[in-house]
Amino acid sequence: MAKKKKNRDTSQKRKNAILAPKEEVATTQHTVIIGGQEIAYTVTAGTLILKAEDEKKGMKPKASVFYIAYTRDGVEDVSRRPVTFSFNGGPGSSSVWMHLGMLGPRRVLSDEDGYAPPPPYKLVNNEFSLLDKTDLVFIDPVSTGYSRPVPGEEAKQFHSIEKDVESVGEFIRLYTTRFQRWGSPKFLIGESYGTTRAAGLSGYLQNKYGMYLNGIMLISSILNFQTALFGIGNDLPYILFLPTYAATAWYHQQLPDDLQQRNLRNLLDEVEVFALSDYTLALMQGATLPIEEKMAIVSKLARYTGLTESYVEQTNMRINIFRFVKELLRGQRRTVGRLDSRFTGIDRDAAGEEFEVDPSYTNIQGIYTATFNDYVRTELAFENDLSYEILTGLHETWDYSKYQNQYVNVAETLRAAMAQNPALKIFVANGYYDFATPYFATEYTFNHLELDERLQGNISMGHYEAGHMMYIHLPSLARIKEDLVEFINTAI
Repeated sequence: MAKKKKNRDTSQKRKNAILAPKEEVATTQHTVIIGGQEIAYTVTAGTLILKAEDEKKGMKPKASVFYIAYTRDGVEDVSRRPVTFSFNGGPGSSSVWMHLGMLGPRRVLSDEDGYAPPPPYKLVNNEFSLLDKTDLVFIDPVSTGYSRPVPGEEAKQFHSIEKDVESVGEFIRLYTTRFQRWGSPKFLIGESYGTTRAAGLSGYLQNKYGMYLNGIMLISSILNFQTALFGIGNDLPYILFLPTYAATAWYHQQLPDDLQQRNLRNLLDEVEVFALSDYTLALMQGATLPIEEKMAIVSKLARYTGLTESYVEQTNMRINIFRFVKELLRGQRRTVGRLDSRFTGIDRDAAGEEFEVDPSYTNIQGIYTATFNDYVRTELAFENDLSYEILTGLHETWDYSKYQNQYVNVAETLRAAMAQNPALKIFVANGYYDFATPYFATEYTFNHLELDERLQGNISMGHYEAGHMMYIHLPSLARIKEDLVEFINTAI
């Protein structure tokens, strides 16, 4: 009997060994020209297995997380070399956008304004890569890219604000330990929902692991969701989206001649004052607003948005973003983009309530998907037959249960992290034509952090004449590279 039991135990161990997830890695060497200088670097594309402590099984595998790390060759003291962890948003997005659009040594080839050429697409040397200043680690959160839960584990356990922060935080700890980067200056860079994740990580890494960061770069930031979610009773987005409505109407030449002749920044200064004064006061009065004042506000809104007074009045002076992108160019049978309102689209039904598809997303979807899938196998030699999940629908099922009857707001987490780590610096990049995370909403959030006056200087911002992914616009890409280099130099 004992012998049979031993055989069964041995068989189970072999079975477990076969089923146990294995880490994969591919390492390649390359060079890139940045600022006229040739830089040699190593790319490590692979997976790390995240594990959790289990009383019965010890360290239990939970998920396989895919990453691509770029490290500069020839660095004598790696502890002096900064390392930056990068991720995009969604939630449910892979890290491909900033990877192949802004930060990595290879970028997608598009025209100066960011329009994709006809397929097939290709990558080119990225002279604006940040690799000359910092090593780069691109992280795909669980269920994005090639990252998956291990067999037997449910994906949904990673799909909430808290669990997402925990899993990405554990990856950062594990990578930092494995590759001996605890002594390095450390940065995070997140885009869109990735800024929500970065703010969460600012507190989690400090409190859980004692890992203090030098800086966080927030690209198209959203920390307080009340600023961007249109709903009955929440007037804040109508106020904070107004400058982006004006910028978009100006770009598409839908404003009155006197406004159209102004430069964009000068125009926005005027619209911002109106938004925070007369417009805010009017919305706060509701039904008690005198009719004469109401019509004056309606006239101003029409003037700044390029919409008709009749339409603005019918909206009760509350213009929803999804209506605006359909209405602005309705007479031309065109829509404007949400991620980047410089882009226009064509719907079958020009009389519809909202656009059928975001033309600024379809402009980037194909080119980033094709180039990444080719790049990861041919240049980085990483082979995997899984579908690389560029952008999933996880945002529709994401668990916000902790925030029932309230808006998600991680701004307080960031404030607390800065108070505990006064050396922590923050850089925020904003696109004037971004309807996903409007720049004025971001400014509102940071103006309401209640941050100690001594720490106000730790926050800096950049504004660019492009959209959510401002780096697809080449002049903005050049500017943001300069801004990020200055920020990193300041933070270390």
